[in-house]
Amino acid sequence: MNLQLFWRNFSQRFDLRAGTLKSDLIAGITVSLVAIPQSLAYAQLAGVPAYYGLYAALIPTVIGALFGSSNQLSTGPVAMTSLLTAASIAPLAAHGSALFYSYAILLALISGLFQIAFGLFRVGVLLNFLSNPVLMGFINAAAIIIGLSQLPTLLGIPAAQSEHFLLDISRVLLHIDTAHALSLGFGISAILMLLGFKKFAPKLPGVLITVASLTWVSYVIDYANLGGRVVGLVPQGLPTLSLPPLDWHATVALLPASFVIALISFMEAMSSCKVIAIKTRQPWDENKELIGQGLAKVAAAFCQSMPVSGSFSRSALNLASDARTPLSSIISAVFVLLTLLFFTSLLFHLPKPVLAAIIMMAVINLINFQSIRNAWRASRDDGIAAIITFIATLAFAPNIQNGILTGIILSLSLLLYRMMRPRIAVLGLHSDTTLRDAVRHNLPPLHPKLGAIRFDGALRFVNVSYFEDALLKLERENPEMECILVQSNGINEIDASGIEMLRNLLDRFQKSGIKLTFSGLKKQVSDVMDRTGLTGKIGEENIFATDRMAIDAICLHLDKQAVTV
Repeated sequence: MNLQLFWRNFSQRFDLRAGTLKSDLIAGITVSLVAIPQSLAYAQLAGVPAYYGLYAALIPTVIGALFGSSNQLSTGPVAMTSLLTAASIAPLAAHGSALFYSYAILLALISGLFQIAFGLFRVGVLLNFLSNPVLMGFINAAAIIIGLSQLPTLLGIPAAQSEHFLLDISRVLLHIDTAHALSLGFGISAILMLLGFKKFAPKLPGVLITVASLTWVSYVIDYANLGGRVVGLVPQGLPTLSLPPLDWHATVALLPASFVIALISFMEAMSSCKVIAIKTRQPWDENKELIGQGLAKVAAAFCQSMPVSGSFSRSALNLASDARTPLSSIISAVFVLLTLLFFTSLLFHLPKPVLAAIIMMAVINLINFQSIRNAWRASRDDGIAAIITFIATLAFAPNIQNGILTGIILSLSLLLYRMMRPRIAVLGLHSDTTLRDAVRHNLPPLHPKLGAIRFDGALRFVNVSYFEDALLKLERENPEMECILVQSNGINEIDASGIEMLRNLLDRFQKSGIKLTFSGLKKQVSDVMDRTGLTGKIGEENIFATDRMAIDAICLHLDKQAVTV
């Protein structure tokens, strides 16, 4: 590795001038005031002890900042990845058990290795297989699941955990009369305070003030001894760096979930990077960011913590606070470090319903049904993919990774179906002398003995039979036809199957006395025809540069034949 080049690229991302240092310091402190309570909340969502969240907001945040490509992306615990973590481990280990916690650590390692591999092999572009409608369907459903998953904690009602999440929540709602009034009071108070700060004092650290004030109230009234659930003892000091627990059978079982987490968490980080790049006009590299996010997850595993990702909300706050370089994220991690060293005792009385309220408020912004509606308006297939992904994610919960996999398989299947059946139009001559869809524009035939057709798509093995059927149908419906013109400017590629199909069609049409002609062939298509000898079989005189030249020449020839006859 060229260390000089690495250092130059590394140093270019940091600016140690006084003005930049001041901006990064203020941004780092601001983000830390949100990151600390959020990290505790997202650890609860992931089903691991609260201090796992603080560990995840320490060294992984620094690694993500140093090895990523976006200067303002904030790495750490996030809602979506935390939910996926809990959902992935639930079928394999009992919630709250030591085995559950070890699997969370292992999940961080495997998903991180997936992302590093994606980045090293420069396959970031393959993430485009996860279409936006599928992602929006999944995010909307996951946001609802995240919010509902916090209801038992908010209400102070113990909830069973089975393979049917919605059924579990319905049972909680049926027993809402047994809610712990004090827990509900803390949860509702937290929601009202967070809403108040967002509306009337958005520049204040509303999350931190809410947590601090309600923790103080919890301490004063001794909420823990009144039947309430609190964070409890948080170990003081730094996380122990050690090798993640390795188990071959668990690794194999967690591979699908790890792949989904690697995919979803990077999509979340990528959306943040795109917004940041637009607003700051700074370039970013998706493969380098994949490696940075993967290294952050691996670091989380060695810190005995849970999977992390790029946070959209904290990155937006980082950007809004005028962060200039990755130093702002490192500064926020320093404040997490100070909390672990000196202030963990203050977290003992933090009510868990308050953390549930923080999670609920954080995911409200993820719910956006307009995106699904827009997908439906843009394309019926996209709308179907978004809706089925949404329904499948809810139905499969808590195994929500099955929902996103359903969406990916469905969207790829619909894409393949569209490739198999591209648009084909029978053409007529429009008043502006151009060839248009005869059915759509109600146009008369070009000539009693001439038919024209347009094929919009690459002519590959998946759709050659569809193209062939369209031409044969045109022949059957027009017994007087002597010539067929294929308007070819929509064909941008042809493979061996397409060449062979055209050879067979030429032989069949020749026996039927029909001439097959082409107009507007693209160079990459005509080159393949030349190399395979198809051009000679068609005849140079039957290939025209433009539609107008083709129509004039063919009609003239057909008229002369009619006169001769």
